[in-house]
Formats: sequence, C-alpha cells, structure tokens
Amino acid sequence: MPQPDPVAFTLFGLEIRWYGVLIAIAVLTAFFLSIKRAPRRDIDPDDYFTVMIISVLAGFAGARLYYVIFSWEDYAGDLMEIFNTRGGGLAIHGGLIAAFLTAYFLCRHKKISFSDALDTAVPNIALAQAIGRWGNYFNSEAHGGPTDFPISVMIDGQSYHATFLYESLWCLFLFFLLSHIDKQRRFPFQTSLLYGILYSAERFCVEGLRTDSLMLGPLKQAQVLSLAVIAVCVVLYIYLSRKKDLPGKS
Repeated sequence: MPQPDPVAFTLFGLEIRWYGVLIAIAVLTAFFLSIKRAPRRDIDPDDYFTVMIISVLAGFAGARLYYVIFSWEDYAGDLMEIFNTRGGGLAIHGGLIAAFLTAYFLCRHKKISFSDALDTAVPNIALAQAIGRWGNYFNSEAHGGPTDFPISVMIDGQSYHATFLYESLWCLFLFFLLSHIDKQRRFPFQTSLLYGILYSAERFCVEGLRTDSLMLGPLKQAQVLSLAVIAVCVVLYIYLSRKKDLPGKS
C-alpha cells in the first residue's frame, strides 16, 4: 500500500484532511444506523440522538485528553498544540470510556434503559471504528514495525505492518457478528460485553505490533487496559448470563 496524501481537498485555503473526513463519515454512519434501530427497543429516536451526539462530543474530548496525558512530554512546551487534532492524536480507549460514561448519565436522566441503548449502538460503534481506522493510513500513523508481509503500508520507502488495516477488518467483522447477536440478545449488556471481550482481544494482539503505542511505565497502556477490560467483561458476562437463567428470571 503506497504512502498516501493526507489532504483530501482544499476549501477556501484550508486543507481538509482525510483523517477528519473519515472520522465524520464514521460518526454519521453510526448515528444513522443506531437511530434506525432504536425503535426496535422502544427508544425514542429524538432522545437517542441527543444522548449519542453529546456522548460523541464527550468521546472526542476523552480521546484527546487520554492521548495528551500519556504523551504529555510532546505538549508541555506548547499547550496550544493540545487543541490541534487535525494531524491525529486521538486514543480510542479514552474516547470509549468518556462516551460510555456520558451516555450512562444521559440515559438515566432521560429514563432510557442504558443496556438497551448501549447494546443497540455497540455494533455500529465497531463499524465506525472500521471506517475511522483508515484515517491512520492517510496520516501514515498507527502502523507496526518493519515487515516483508505482502500486505503492508509503505512509508518513506520502508514497508510496515498495516495495523490500522488489521483492526479495520476485525471491527468490520465485529459489526456483522454483533448485529446478528444483538437481534437474538438473551440478556442485557450481552452485545456490549462481547464487544468489550472481542475488541480488546484484537487490540491486545495488534498493539504488540505497533511502534507508536502510548506507554504506562514499561508496558503498553492499551495492552494493560485491554486485559483489564477482558477480565471485567468475562466476569460480568458469566454473571449476567447465569442470572438470566435462574428460575423466575427472564
């Protein structure tokens, strides 16, 4: 895969980057599909739209804050660079944490079942990630180490693991798998917990290939967080599935 031009087009002298274009497409796609599926669980589309748009904004802020915290040495000398996101610098784990927490409190405020709202949205979040990861390709970032693998990304004459592609394909697979599972959901949060387990497992593996990972001491923080998420989600999945199957439960 050749090294691409990060600029999609120029508008009134301002360079519009593919990164921003693809993130916008990803968010709008997730919005459309989630709102379309909301009535299936008796969720008012207008209330759901409000929850999603505020949660997405919180997610962007959380993704940037998370990245800045773990890369503070790059921003300590110029604090205004914190607000310059056009070239990348968003951490998906931080975005998901901020978005999910915001959605939880908004759902409580609007008296929407959080499990219904989250399970409905999660497959579409995976699809948004599949689309958004291509922004890393156009920014020539989030790649792995040098490789001779036939499918690789070329940067400055060197072939690297196309880790953004690996994650994009996995998230696309998760979209179809979780969409199918959600239609036959057996208990609340089933779809969301499977997402947490399966996405985190993939992220742990891919993170091992990346060369630009944020660090937590001597370890890659995304791998540490992925293991924690897997452990929590597995325990909750077993607990909720057994609780559902107890006599008198439905």
